[in-house]
Amino acid sequence: MKQIGVAVSNSSKDEYSSNGSIAVQMISTCMSSTSVVQEPSRAYYYVKRTLDIVLSLIGIILLLPLFLIIALCIKLDDGGAILHFREIIGRHGQRFYALKFRTMIPNADQYLAERPDLLRKFQQNMKLPGDPRITRVGQVLRTTSLDELPQLFNVLIGEMTLIGPRIIHPSELARYGQYAQKRLAVKPGISGLWQISGRQHVSYDERVSLDMQYIDNRSTLYDLSILIRTLKVLLVHTGV
Repeated sequence: MKQIGVAVSNSSKDEYSSNGSIAVQMISTCMSSTSVVQEPSRAYYYVKRTLDIVLSLIGIILLLPLFLIIALCIKLDDGGAILHFREIIGRHGQRFYALKFRTMIPNADQYLAERPDLLRKFQQNMKLPGDPRITRVGQVLRTTSLDELPQLFNVLIGEMTLIGPRIIHPSELARYGQYAQKRLAVKPGISGLWQISGRQHVSYDERVSLDMQYIDNRSTLYDLSILIRTLKVLLVHTGV
């Protein structure tokens, strides 16, 4: 593996840790350097992209009937839009929209903005326990992670990858502090270490740590092991 330097602002040191937390210690044990990205070989990127194209295309074809059933259920539930377009910041700062089946009520952002207490809780970890904005169908989709299936199209066109760091909104990048540029060195994935580590019980700082751990240890075998573990987690409906 070769190393490439990543520019880092000294003023952002430890800013990713919103509570001066345990993630600093966690990251220090799993990262050799905050400013150097371990670049895998060209063969790794070739194999990874090939697998992304082949597996996402197969998945889209095989799951098309399920896509149609889910779309019908969402439409019958409240008559709203079927898809949700979430703005994401990806590799090298590229911005795009990740596709998801809509799981929340229409105007979910406005609902949160009108309730400051809920908004503050959401901003702590970018999630709400028992989120009141989630619809009945949305709850099922989230429990089974079926809401993320449309992201196979993002993978197919090269914006995302099957295995990688979790997707983040551009506003979240500041929470990575000195690790922000390192985070932008790779494409976000549909699944990754966070998803197989009990994501509902993982703090934001721990998510950052898991993203950095993945970036430092990327390999074809590592990706395949995460993919297999993802499938196992999906089968028992826990974590993912």
